[in-house]
Amino acid sequence: MPNPKKEPFIKNRLKSVGYAFKGLMVLIKTENSIKLQLIIATAVTIAGFYFHISTTEWLIQLVMIAMVMSVEGVNTAIEYIADFIHPEHHPKIGLIKDVGAGAVFIASIIAIVVAGIIYLPKVFS
Repeated sequence: MPNPKKEPFIKNRLKSVGYAFKGLMVLIKTENSIKLQLIIATAVTIAGFYFHISTTEWLIQLVMIAMVMSVEGVNTAIEYIADFIHPEHHPKIGLIKDVGAGAVFIASIIAIVVAGIIYLPKVFS
């Protein structure tokens, strides 16, 4: 059986970006945790400009923002899959969701520690 004709590379990549953007919009519209993370990301970005953080600090801050929000997106996907597979409460599904939430918690705690390392010396100097 012959392979169906593949789409041109650029067209395929543009579709992929469209799907990714759609997923981002779903996260922003439906997940309160992402909304809170966007508020925090905006606040630390403003703080970065106010305190004139270094290029290295900007890079680290941006990586931390991306890490927390990306892990939150993966956690949300895990929750959607778990709810789809087993809509009723089930202890194993609860465990799966707890592990995903734990990953977000780890990323968030590390982001807070990094923010403290960047900003506390500036605030108290």
